Amino acid sequence: MTDERAKRFPLALADLVREPRKPAGRADASRVKPAAGASSGKPGGLRSAAVAQKSGATAPSSASAPAFASKATPGIAKPVPATVRSPAQAPHPRTSALRTAQRTVERDAANGSANGVTRKGAPNVALTSTQTLTSERVRERMVERLRANGITDPRVLNAMSVVPRHMFVDPGLAAQAYEDAALPIGHHQTISKPSVVARMIELVAAGRTLEKVLEIGTGCGYQAAVLSQVAKEVYSIERVRPLSERAKLNLRPLRVPNIRLHYGDGRLGLPAAAPFDAIVIACAGLDVPQALLDQLAVGGKLVAPVGSQAAQSQVLTLVTRVSATQWRESQLDRVFFVPLKSGVI
Repeated sequence: MTDERAKRFPLALADLVREPRKPAGRADASRVKPAAGASSGKPGGLRSAAVAQKSGATAPSSASAPAFASKATPGIAKPVPATVRSPAQAPHPRTSALRTAQRTVERDAANGSANGVTRKGAPNVALTSTQTLTSERVRERMVERLRANGITDPRVLNAMSVVPRHMFVDPGLAAQAYEDAALPIGHHQTISKPSVVARMIELVAAGRTLEKVLEIGTGCGYQAAVLSQVAKEVYSIERVRPLSERAKLNLRPLRVPNIRLHYGDGRLGLPAAAPFDAIVIACAGLDVPQALLDQLAVGGKLVAPVGSQAAQSQVLTLVTRVSATQWRESQLDRVFFVPLKSGVI
């Protein structure tokens, strides 16, 4: 380098290389926790760290680190005070379980339909997200209609409010599930009107606790699900094998533990499980089979539609067993049910 150039450039090239500058206030950077977004590799975390450096913000000291983590670290929840319920407010265990299972199934069904996925195990759950969001509201309106039509037993009203009827009908009929109408379920069978289901259960449950109930004609399983919220044990018989299998599929997602489904001839009942506090027959015969009357406990009640060949009409009939050899019969409302038949198919 010439003397003239040395005067103009007094520093050599090596003298121009500087040590990396350390940010103020971050002398012990190894002790500072990274930003929440930075640890996951998200750009947002890097940007927030850069902004903090530019603004000269300092990291919290080690003494204040726990407070910082409790406010901003994901996955660390604040403690929530427990809600204390009195025994009168606490829901029935099966009711709570059924509500939880139902919401899970409805959410899964909505997610599956939104993604174009058909889920196995619950073939009749095909609801749009709108139907899923409104099903509870529509069901509550159905319960209000039942109350207005004379159903007063709170156990029955609660059962009708928690059992999702739309899960027991074909997807194309889901929009009609909470109308007071009987709907086809295949094999020349129907799901009964909500008003008739509620009426029959209220008749056999009036004024007492039901320990063990027998249902004749499982169908799609809806009435058995309602009975399971009122009685401690429910036995149900279906003579049409495809319907019996369908009822199992419909009930499985709801995780109802106190229903026993049987494939067999309903006119014969279930002698091995008798006596029953109540028997509900969901199909109409010209009389009530003696085998079923014999399986009714003394003081128990049986409700069934009984038809007349001459008049071609059916009347809802309530039978009460008053002793080992005596039954009292009352004829109530006019109804229409599928016929009660013998044998299995």
